[in-house]
Formats: sequence, C-alpha cells, structure tokens
Amino acid sequence: MRVLGIETSCDETGVAVYDGSRGRLLAHALHSQVALHADYGGVVPELASRDHVRKTLPLVERVLDDAGLVAGDVDGVAYTAGPGLVGALLVGAVVARGLAWGWGVPALAVHHMEGHLLAPLMEPDPPAFPFVALLVSGGHTQLIEVAELGRYRLLGDTRDDAVGEAFDKTAKLLGLGYPGGPALARLAEKGAPDRFTFPRPMTDRPGLDFSFSGLKTHALTTLRGIDAGDEAARAAVAKAFEHAVVETLAIKCRRALVETGLRTLVVAGGVGANRALRARLEALATELGGTVRFPRLEFCTDNGAMIAFAGALRLAGGDAPTAELAVRPRWPIDELTPPAAA
Repeated sequence: MRVLGIETSCDETGVAVYDGSRGRLLAHALHSQVALHADYGGVVPELASRDHVRKTLPLVERVLDDAGLVAGDVDGVAYTAGPGLVGALLVGAVVARGLAWGWGVPALAVHHMEGHLLAPLMEPDPPAFPFVALLVSGGHTQLIEVAELGRYRLLGDTRDDAVGEAFDKTAKLLGLGYPGGPALARLAEKGAPDRFTFPRPMTDRPGLDFSFSGLKTHALTTLRGIDAGDEAARAAVAKAFEHAVVETLAIKCRRALVETGLRTLVVAGGVGANRALRARLEALATELGGTVRFPRLEFCTDNGAMIAFAGALRLAGGDAPTAELAVRPRWPIDELTPPAAA
C-alpha cells in the first residue's frame, strides 16, 4: 500500500509517500516557515495556516514526481488531525481528504505524536515492541510505555512548559534568535560546565512527571546577576540550563525503564536532535545494558514521512477510513487504540 502523508500541525509543511509493500520511503519534502515567523519570535497561527495553503499542493506534486508516481498509484492518504494549531490542521485535513475523495482512496486521520513515536521504526534496524518512548518537542514532554502499535500507557507528562518550549523561552532570555532551541544548544557548546548550577526539577520526589518552568525562572534570575555583555557568562548559563534539562530527562528515563522492566528506549520529537541529550541517553542505555533508538535527524522535527508511515501501518492493520472532517487541537495519545480495535 502506497500512502501519501501530509503534516501541517504547526509551522512546517511535510509531504511524503511510503510504500508499505516494500517497507520503504519513496520520497519526502519539507517546507519550513522559520523565516516567516522569525520576526515575531514564535509561530503566528494565522500566518502558519496561510502558508500551508500556499505550500501543501505544490509539495504533493513535487513528492509524487520525485517518487515517480501519478495520482492513480496512491492507495491511501494520511494526514495529521491533531494535536496542533487548529487552522494549520484544517488546511492539511481539507487537502488530504479532497485528494483522497478525488482519487477514490481512503483518507486516515493520524495522531501527530504517534507519528513521532513511530518514526524510529523507519530506520534500517528498527526497535521491537515493547519499549519506553520519550517524546520531547515544543509542545510535549512525555514518557510512554509502548506495548504495540496503538497500545500506549502514559507514564509521565509535563505539568507546565514542554522541554522544547522551555528551550525556546530561555533562548529568548539570552537574546538568541528563533528557533531558540538549536541556538541555545550552539551557545552552550562554548560555555564553562561548572560556572553555574541549575536545579533538576521534580527529581527529588517519586514519579515520572516533568516541570521545566522553574528552570526558565532560574535562568532569568541568573542572567540578572551578570553583565549583559559578558558572552562567556551567557554561554555558561546556556550550558547550565541545557545540562539541567538533559540530566532531568535522563533521571526520569532511568526510572521509567526500571519501573517497567524494559531496556529499550525510543526518543522522538524535535528535542531528540539535541546532541547533548543523545550522548547522555546513549550512556544511560549502556549503563542499564539496554539500547536507545532515535530517528534520523531530519525526522526528529515535524515531517510528512512519519505521517505516511503511521498511516500505512494503520491502514495495513485494518483501520477504517476516517469518516468525518474533524481535527483535534488537543488529543491525548493514550486515547488511541490498536488498528481495527473496537
């Protein structure tokens, strides 16, 4: 089954075609709106929606051409139905369902975070079920026990800022550009590792929930005590913040693996591209005698490939086409069920 995937949950337009019969991605393309939103220091929902309107169909044409396909070669269309920005989600949903209706093929609504969670399974040596998943992005920080496709148990969630949001907000305090997370990570590479010490929030108590708003406040307080022109101090603040986040995530991942008895950790979402986090979690997996798996860097951030792949798995598993045009800006991942489940 060849499935066209369309991702428009936020500020990136992603389109891809996945061939389930051959188990491989045929083509994918991504348009980022970073330049469009940079002057505002964050995503402007109305601008994001309008840009998706302009870019989605041209990307579909490009991906089909790159894959050597025509419309009649597509067996299904998968699209992100949530969570995300409601206007952006609606653009992708309308385009996807219109194409599916015109081509006479099924259209399937896909959960954005399930797409992220499954992205590492597209790699040449995919992890086997069951495993623990750490989903880290601008809108989510979650630990999930994954028994099989669609069978998810939420172990821990963030009580305030998601980790990607905390990175972006702290980067703004440091006077860095948008997107802030990668900029902060680059600055942290220059920072002295022991000049400042930041707390590891919610690690001094049981549980697997997260809280990162206090780290942002700690960064603000620390910055007020240094000279604004002291670049070495700013880099050290970035280093201390990043190290605190990475250690907090590692501590909670260790707890999740120990509590579940599992030894495979899957990391997905945009923050999964952070090099310090990758190195720390690889060390953790080695300490526990387990493994950690990441998607390739280009599939850490939002993309159409993960939506095409998730759609292909669910359609092959027997999921019926989505009957209604509906999107869900908020959609808990543990509400999902396995394919074809009642």
